[in-house]
Amino acid sequence: MARVIIGMDPHKRSATIEIITSREKVLAQGRFGTDRDGYTAMLKLGRQHKDRVWAVEGCNGIGRHIAQRLVADGETVLDVPAKLSARARLFDTSQSRKTDPADAHCIAVAALRANGLRQVTVDDVTVALRLLVDRRDGLGRARTEALSRLHHLLLELVPGGAKQFLSAPQARALLNTVRPRDLVGRTRRQLASELITEVAVIDKKIKAANQQLTELVASTGSTLQQLTGIGPSGAARLLGDIGDVGRFASRDHFASWNGTAPIDASSGDQHRHRLSRAGNRRINRVLHIMAIVQLRNDTEGRAYYRRKLAAGKSPMEAMRALKHRLSNVVYQQLVKDTKRVRTGPGGQTGATLQSSAAGSIPTADTSEKPLPGPARTHSRTPPLAAS
Repeated sequence: MARVIIGMDPHKRSATIEIITSREKVLAQGRFGTDRDGYTAMLKLGRQHKDRVWAVEGCNGIGRHIAQRLVADGETVLDVPAKLSARARLFDTSQSRKTDPADAHCIAVAALRANGLRQVTVDDVTVALRLLVDRRDGLGRARTEALSRLHHLLLELVPGGAKQFLSAPQARALLNTVRPRDLVGRTRRQLASELITEVAVIDKKIKAANQQLTELVASTGSTLQQLTGIGPSGAARLLGDIGDVGRFASRDHFASWNGTAPIDASSGDQHRHRLSRAGNRRINRVLHIMAIVQLRNDTEGRAYYRRKLAAGKSPMEAMRALKHRLSNVVYQQLVKDTKRVRTGPGGQTGATLQSSAAGSIPTADTSEKPLPGPARTHSRTPPLAAS
């Protein structure tokens, strides 16, 4: 650990810092703007201390903009989770008032005492994947909303309405069969025509987004799309949100992070587990879609699901077990891809998805492994069917 920790409580237009030693002695404090002059003054104050480390709260959220600027200027930055700094505030001997200086102090203390904090690196291809897949998901939601409004109008214009899965050309052909004479009918037809045009435009954007995601995922060397149920959007979501799979100590840690690991809810002589509603819900959704696709095809996933049903599990419990199993398969595939990309041809070290400008990422600890039972990092799960 460095001799000096610079804790930072970041905001949109300001950042409050506190500089402490390894013995928690306060050396300096200050509040700076995040504009060019304020950032320069803050960086100048921090660089007065050698062997320093910046501890920034929320480097994937509100603190991203300031953390990336520090990393770009050659500074070492650690990402301090908000829960960790809140815990430090709870056990602080002071009055524990939540002010910006107090938050900066707690962030610095949390970084000083914690092990395995993630070191921030320069944005790389995973950030681009996350941005593109967010855009793709937004387009999908916009298309669903437009189709819902279109179906509502067609129900008033066409007896019986239209079929559930409707494309823009099909909707246009159906609308051409309608010639209302009253004002209300003509207005409905006009709005329906505009919605069909809107859906056609969205479809073109979705096609272009899928092509861009396919090319970007292929450039990373990922083989996730070889698994049944994972397409370009799912692979991009996995790569973008996970980043470096090495930050997960085991497949159980990964399952706990994505919410597919069950939570022990046993009490007394009753032994039971309940569904985890925590974790990354976007990754959980990717695994859910993957499970649905596996069930629709003749795959090992469907065979595993049927074995769970035969063992007395309910359909919902069998689905949860399948998603947990698929989480393990995805984790193994990510680990395999990472080893292959880093090793390169001939056993030589190759390029990686993560930039090394700010050093390696510390290994996360195993405190988030699911219950019951210890993590088994060396056991191997037979992969489910690959497409």
